[in-house]
Amino acid sequence: MSWQSELDEQERRRQLAAELGGADKVARHKAAGKLTVRERVAGLVDAGSFEEIGSTAGFPEYDSEGRLVAFTPANVVCGRARLDGRDVFVTGDDFTVRGGANDGGLREKFAFAETWARRWRIPLVRLVDGTGGGGSVKHLETLGRTYLPDVPQMTEILDALSEIPIVSLGLGSVAGMGAARVCGSHYALMVRGTSQLFAAGPPVVARTGQVLDKEELGGTHVHVKNGTIDDEVQSEAEAFARARRFLSYLPASVYELPQRTPCDDPAERTAEQLISVIPRNARAVYKMRPIIEAVFDAGSWFEIGKAWGRSLITGLARLDGWPVAVLAGDPYHYGGAWTADACRKAIRMIDLAQTFHLPVVHLVDIPGFLIGKDAEASGVMRYGTQALAAVRQSTVPWCAVMVRKAFGMAGLAQRNGSPAFLRYAWPSAQWGSLPIAGGVEAAYRAVIEAAPDPAAKRAEIEARLEALQSPLRTAEAFGVEEIIDPRRTRSYLCRFAALAAPLRTTGRPSFGYRP
Repeated sequence: MSWQSELDEQERRRQLAAELGGADKVARHKAAGKLTVRERVAGLVDAGSFEEIGSTAGFPEYDSEGRLVAFTPANVVCGRARLDGRDVFVTGDDFTVRGGANDGGLREKFAFAETWARRWRIPLVRLVDGTGGGGSVKHLETLGRTYLPDVPQMTEILDALSEIPIVSLGLGSVAGMGAARVCGSHYALMVRGTSQLFAAGPPVVARTGQVLDKEELGGTHVHVKNGTIDDEVQSEAEAFARARRFLSYLPASVYELPQRTPCDDPAERTAEQLISVIPRNARAVYKMRPIIEAVFDAGSWFEIGKAWGRSLITGLARLDGWPVAVLAGDPYHYGGAWTADACRKAIRMIDLAQTFHLPVVHLVDIPGFLIGKDAEASGVMRYGTQALAAVRQSTVPWCAVMVRKAFGMAGLAQRNGSPAFLRYAWPSAQWGSLPIAGGVEAAYRAVIEAAPDPAAKRAEIEARLEALQSPLRTAEAFGVEEIIDPRRTRSYLCRFAALAAPLRTTGRPSFGYRP
């Protein structure tokens, strides 16, 4: 007795499923410059590591004698795999089968694919293409009725954000639930030219009188600047590489700690250029990214969200092999003042650090929240208050390096709510309730206006106050813990990372991740 015939039938179904939506649809899909779902999985994961689940789930057709005559696979491919030797769960939408719409597939498989990784505490990577769990009006004729929108697993999907790392790659035109799945992640990417994202696509939007093509409505040039996605890439292969690298900084789940990697960059390495990188003229700009490259492990800097909220730089890096989250001011944009978008960007990075137990390094240069009519119209104070709340809610170890400015309410973002807090200042640092130039106008207005030479009087007052602004005077009163040689910043940060390592604790954060 043998069960070989049944196994042969199972293999036959696998072969039919491998044909996806059929040769014609696959050809159209590839002509659009996109990989098929199975090619994407193969390009993402370690070779030979993909263990598919539900490989023969789909829609069979039988003849009158019960023989299989045709088979349409479910339009979600999923399974366990390894990325750089680590377990992950991968889901991929098959656009060649009903455009990836869930109601043209098997809802049970979609629900399973979205929840399996959380149950087994491993990262989830979504390859999203199409409505990705959403619907299609074409299905209504088959169903014979409509239905109230519902995704029973939505709570579990959202809870997963507070337990496992989730990366979403938008690899085609994604709308509705597909767009929400891209946004509902810790790191979201799209491919320039072949990926678009929207709440509803051009045909639906046209009913409002706006006639737009897919790129105009939701191309990467739109969403990389508004924070809907974190980054754009030039190819699907680049998207796979960035997904792998992002996950390398994080634990498999909140029930583990981020792992240290081998490092051959000396912790005591100095950077001679840092002694003169900050101009003495407080209004002159300088480049922050070379500073970042100089103080963290060589080659470890991984920037996230470069094209939006540009007065704040965020990303991941390593210190003597220990993964950390990074915030840094960028004076090339609004002098480093936090805009509404910069505040939103800060919240996103702080939540990532808090969720996955990453210590934070903040290279501080914040002249305040952005001011002016446009800034007020953007709601900067609302978002600014939310950002300050997120900073203070954060309890992971935190190290602030006062590079230059820390003024006003925004200056409170230098430190979080953790008792494991270190702060160092460069001799170029300046701080206070508000910058002297603006403060003089407010506090000494009457004196300046009454002077025979108002301009000279203003300059005299500013010079007097600037002498009091020296960080050396603050240090004398122990208002800052230590002023350090900028060239030795790396050694201080590496010692911070070593001190922080045993203080990290596992488990869910006290509040859920905010997508």
